[in-house]
Amino acid sequence: MATKLISNQHDFKVVPESYILPPGVRPGTTDVSVMEVIPVIDLQHLATNTSQVVKQIIEASQEYGFFQLINHGVGFDVLRKVLKVANEFFELPSEDKAVMYSEDSKQKSRVYTSIDYNNEKVHFWRDSLRHPCHPLEEHIDSWPQKPPQYREVMRCYAVEARKLCMLLLDLIGEGLGLKPGYFRDEVTEVQLMAANYYPACPDPSLTLGLPKHSDINLITLLLQGEEVHGLQVLKDGQWLGVEPQPNGFVVNIGHMLKIVSNGKLSSAEHRVMTNKKVSRTTVTHFIHPAGNCIIEPAKALASKDSGSPPLFKSFAYKDFLPSYVQDTHAGVPPLDRYKIQA
Repeated sequence: MATKLISNQHDFKVVPESYILPPGVRPGTTDVSVMEVIPVIDLQHLATNTSQVVKQIIEASQEYGFFQLINHGVGFDVLRKVLKVANEFFELPSEDKAVMYSEDSKQKSRVYTSIDYNNEKVHFWRDSLRHPCHPLEEHIDSWPQKPPQYREVMRCYAVEARKLCMLLLDLIGEGLGLKPGYFRDEVTEVQLMAANYYPACPDPSLTLGLPKHSDINLITLLLQGEEVHGLQVLKDGQWLGVEPQPNGFVVNIGHMLKIVSNGKLSSAEHRVMTNKKVSRTTVTHFIHPAGNCIIEPAKALASKDSGSPPLFKSFAYKDFLPSYVQDTHAGVPPLDRYKIQA
């Protein structure tokens, strides 16, 4: 029922009991350092100093699993329109959002609330609109028809986001020593977009927008605006807030890229905080392999010739999702069952 959407409820005076996390996992009131050390990579230097940019990306992906990106080539006006139309979707009347509402995770395009509302013990303080983006002609008819400019704005952005993600994967492949074009075809076949809405919360110490997790996919491109930060990254046991860069992106490495790199890159854990005064809207693009794609450490990084044995077993990507959900829910590292024991 679309009435479950938290964007349909207004003027919260207290956090509803169903959103209050157990004491041991609440974010609490402890101050979190703003992460000024997360690398900021300037793609303006790519044409004149490619090797240096590649080196920065690899080092950031190893050390943090995260980096920020500026001068990336996506127009500032495009970014502004994307965040505006995403926010306008969540401000629609409840009956308009109800057209897209579904609790079926297999539904191609849908809006839903929290993570798994009917089966989770505690809810999370967010609504999410999610749909596939590639190839556009196969999916765009399933996107929201309201706001009226939604499809055109997000269509243009999906093309730019994919182009940027593929460039980043090519640069990562170069830095890892993989053959050109390694991250093409079925290994990057799927592109999903998620617009997340985190309303103002009366007590951010009691709940989270999203719990601690690492992304399942290859690479994630996050547009989070400039006004308020909510993303936190776990580094050496400490939560660090990621300060938004004006007109920048946050990029993070997913589990699949960690496996392909044979553990050379990190898929860092992160979470999303709420804010007492203002709501927050973000737009994220995820690059996934096709379901039947075999995921394994790249041969160039895991062979006798490379001097490094493979650290992970091979598997079909579609088989990873059920175990990822199960292990994440249980608080078990999802990659553990795929590690090759020495």
